[in-house]
Amino acid sequence: MGDKCDHKSSNQSSRVQEKPERQYLFPSQVMETFSEKGKEHLDTNMPSQFILSLKAGSFMTFGAFFSVLLAIGIDAKGLTYLLQGLGFTAGYLMVFVSGSVLFTEVNVLLPTSYLQKSYWKKNKYVKFWVVAYIGNIVGALFVALLVISSNSMTPEFTKEIETLLSHKMKFAENGWIGWFQVVVSGILANWLIGMAAFLTTAARDMVGKILGTALPVILFVAGNFQHSAANMGYFSLGLFTSDKYVWHEYVLQNLIPASIGNIIGGAIFISLLFSYAFRKEMRSS
Repeated sequence: MGDKCDHKSSNQSSRVQEKPERQYLFPSQVMETFSEKGKEHLDTNMPSQFILSLKAGSFMTFGAFFSVLLAIGIDAKGLTYLLQGLGFTAGYLMVFVSGSVLFTEVNVLLPTSYLQKSYWKKNKYVKFWVVAYIGNIVGALFVALLVISSNSMTPEFTKEIETLLSHKMKFAENGWIGWFQVVVSGILANWLIGMAAFLTTAARDMVGKILGTALPVILFVAGNFQHSAANMGYFSLGLFTSDKYVWHEYVLQNLIPASIGNIIGGAIFISLLFSYAFRKEMRSS
């Protein structure tokens, strides 16, 4: 009788001690993953880097295309922002899960690798940044050209994207002040997209990755924060569908200041602050 009770109590104790497997990575583990991913990208040969950058740029145009399609005919602003954000979530998920190289994600990965003091090759960093940026633009333009060639867009689509482009380019009306406003907006945008990469990396299943990507993306879309990679997708479609702006206006008045802000947002508000906050855990692992 006593043996049975002892056995029963030991089984109950073991069941109490058993815990379900954790469904996410700790923040320090996420930062270590960022560092390792940055080093892996740097060690990849340049042709492969460029191909992965092309893929990421193409996914941005797919995301832009989907976000515009979902918003057609929707009058309620809140619902419009929600649907546009969900549409663009598809593009970012394809980037994050496929291992493609997105310029704004690089703004998080490379500074994290550098802050680990374990990998620093200046020339490799600069080349990789340039390859990622150019590859993203080429990929975005390529998919936009394919979409136009497929004759998939309707007059309603053209009207919707013109409205969206005006929303993105409204800062140009404020001159130099507007230029710096885009920089600040870019900081906010890549802070949020950096968190999307953070949450997606932390998640260990696909549902978690979808939610981790979607929530920050919906927020940055609703806030009209200027994310250079996302805007590459929108502007690429705009070049072929609207004559309201020309290419150098997109570049000088939006992409350049947004890119500067994106670098600051990713490098400081994600890489620097999290690397400092979790430095002890990262050193002891």
